[in-house]
Amino acid sequence: MRAVEREGRLNRNIGIKDVALAAGVSATTVSHVLNDVSYARISPETRGKVKAAALELGYGPNRVAQALRSRRTGVLGLVSEDVATTPHAGRIILGADEAARARGYTLMVINTAGSASRASRERDVEAVLERQVDGILYATMYHRYLEAPANLARVPAVLVDAVTADGGFPAVVPDEHGGATAAVDALLAAGHTRIGFINNTEDVPSTSQRLRGFREALTRAGLDGEAAPVVAASSAAAGGYTAAGRILSGGNPPSGLFCYNDRMAMGAYRAAAELGLSVPGDLSIIGFDDQALIAGSLHPGLTTVGLPHYEMGAWAVNHLIDTLEGRTGGDDPDAGTTTLECPLVIRESVAPPRQ
Repeated sequence: MRAVEREGRLNRNIGIKDVALAAGVSATTVSHVLNDVSYARISPETRGKVKAAALELGYGPNRVAQALRSRRTGVLGLVSEDVATTPHAGRIILGADEAARARGYTLMVINTAGSASRASRERDVEAVLERQVDGILYATMYHRYLEAPANLARVPAVLVDAVTADGGFPAVVPDEHGGATAAVDALLAAGHTRIGFINNTEDVPSTSQRLRGFREALTRAGLDGEAAPVVAASSAAAGGYTAAGRILSGGNPPSGLFCYNDRMAMGAYRAAAELGLSVPGDLSIIGFDDQALIAGSLHPGLTTVGLPHYEMGAWAVNHLIDTLEGRTGGDDPDAGTTTLECPLVIRESVAPPRQ
């Protein structure tokens, strides 16, 4: 062999029959191995022989020819509303990219402004469609209701962290209700019976679902979930500071506090300190989101609920590829909205209440 093969480049004069001859198998077997055909029953030993022969001969599948035969390009588009510029939600892109690579696809990402007009978002989707992508993932920065661009329906598409009113697209979202329940259960398990909730004022799914999870967890524990103190404010540190000050300054203040997100929890830390309360000695606090720059940097470290951004990106890609490859049907249970677990991340901000 010439040095060109040792340098890792493909020898275009070598064909699939040459690889089959060198490996002592059929050309069909070579095709199945090199194209990662999942249903082909080929032993690991044979797969190793084929890959070794292909590497020695400098042969690789012709992706252009494959695309012409299958009418697919092996490219997926990801249109992200501000996700690409958001550190914690950017894990959606990482999960999607790694899942796509594992299945032999390439991911192309374009960022659009969540505040942009619908016409502007349609232009961004059109820019992706012009690249002849096989399908599209449409991801939003936070869990919300989406008025999907009309041209999104021209190829198979999956929504990430968003749902449409009519359920017209398969979607994957975090289990906001379950995450809130896990947070309250952790406070109950520590012995707290007076628990308050600092909520968001925006009309988004997480606002209502986290509130419902909060109340239902208390009710299930034999407490009055409807009577538990709830104060809503802007979902920022300033809002958390104001809301926590109101709850903690009232009569019979709670010994445990569940906050809509980590930013509001950071404001609650400040309010508690100004009232002479220590965390977690006098007040236990749990947040939501697990933003590393906040939850891991507060002192004491903030116990919080994580969002499955990476897992949502990976799930969406795998579902989209399954659809493209005919592995899902009209009665597929995942055709609607799929929720993924929001795990509790334990740090040092929760302790039993003072007697």
